[in-house]
Order: sequence, then structure tokens, then C-alpha cells
Amino acid sequence: MELFKVDFGLTIWMFVSFLILFFLLWKFAWPAIIKGIDGRADLIDKGVEYAQNAKEQLDNAQEEARKEIAKARHQQADIIAEANKMKAQIIEQAHDEAKVEAQKVMDAAKVSIEQSRREAEKNLRDQVSQVALEIADRVTRDQMKDTQAQKRLVNSILDEIETTN
Repeated sequence: MELFKVDFGLTIWMFVSFLILFFLLWKFAWPAIIKGIDGRADLIDKGVEYAQNAKEQLDNAQEEARKEIAKARHQQADIIAEANKMKAQIIEQAHDEAKVEAQKVMDAAKVSIEQSRREAEKNLRDQVSQVALEIADRVTRDQMKDTQAQKRLVNSILDEIETTN
């Protein structure tokens, strides 16, 4: 059990060697350890600062992206509204052009009908005048004859008119 016995001389030498070791560690090792810890702390601080900057940049980028998306949606709505407006204008313009074209066709048809009517009237007048001249010619020729002949002449002319119509 000599292991548990305290030797006063050995204890003093152990204390002295501990103080020397402590002094050497404090003089040479401690600054290196502190420097390493400070460097590590600075590295951690820089990492935290970098992370905060990155987070701020990400937040700013997300905000910018939201603004750009909102702007793009607004532009899209404006473009769609403009396209709808243009569509309505084009439809209205086509409708107006169709009305104008239909009116032109109607006017042309009216002119054509009027010309046909005038030609028909002219032909009818020509035929009536032709018949009147024939009647006058026959009447004047047959006027010298009796009334019975005149009646037959009028009846025959009326029969001719009825058969031609």
C-alpha cells in the first residue's frame, strides 16, 4: 500500500514540475490555443455573417422575383385586355365592312331591277305603240268599209293582244 502514501518531497517536485509545465504551456501553447480558438470564432462569425448576407440576398431576390411576377401578370392582363379590345374592334370593323358591302350589293340589285323595269316598260310601250300603229293603220284602211268590218277588226286586234300577253 505504498501507492497511497504521500511523500512530501515528491509532492513538491511534482508541484514544481507542474508549475514549470504550466508556465511553458501558458507562455507558448496558450497563445497558440487562444489564437486557434479566436481564428475558429472569427471563422464562425464570418460564416454566420455570410449566412445572414446570403439570407438577405435570398429574401431580396425572392421579393424581386415576386415583384417581377406581379409585373409580368399585370402586363399579361394588359396584353389580354388589349387583345380583347383589338378583337372587338376587328369584329366591329368586319361587321361595318359587311354592312357596306351588303348595301353596295343591295344598291346594285336595285339599280339592276330599275333598269330591267325601265327596259320592260320601254318594250311594253314599243309594243303598245306598234299595236296602236297597226290598229290605226287598219282602222284607217277599213274605215271606209262598214261597221261590221270595224267590229271584226277590233276583235281580232284584241285577240292578238291577248295571245301575245
